[in-house]
Amino acid sequence: MDGIRDGIRDGIRKRLEQELETAISRLRPLNRAMAVEELPRGIGCSCHFADEVDTIQASESREIALATRELLVTRVNHLSVALDQLDEGEYGTCGECGEPVAPARLRFMPEVQRCVRCQDRLEHIGRRA
Repeated sequence: MDGIRDGIRDGIRKRLEQELETAISRLRPLNRAMAVEELPRGIGCSCHFADEVDTIQASESREIALATRELLVTRVNHLSVALDQLDEGEYGTCGECGEPVAPARLRFMPEVQRCVRCQDRLEHIGRRA
């Protein structure tokens, strides 16, 4: 039985590591693009944008990139925590109530740390605040 559990754990680890690598690879170009955008312009340097529409589009693109980056950073952190939980034998246990997280939920989002009931409760509290 331990061999089966070890095989399942290895499969979960492989999936978490693949998901983590994918998220990190998507994050790298965003970090580079933002670093380039934040470089200071020289004194007297003319702006690349000729009109307000270009400025608005650039601002919108920057906001989308920031939001995407924030989501990816959160996912990387959750995947790292999930790997730690796997090492500690706590993977698949809700961090709020201690009940098992549904296997279907873990298959869909292997990094989740809460069961559906607790996640719904936290989101409901967040909407009211």
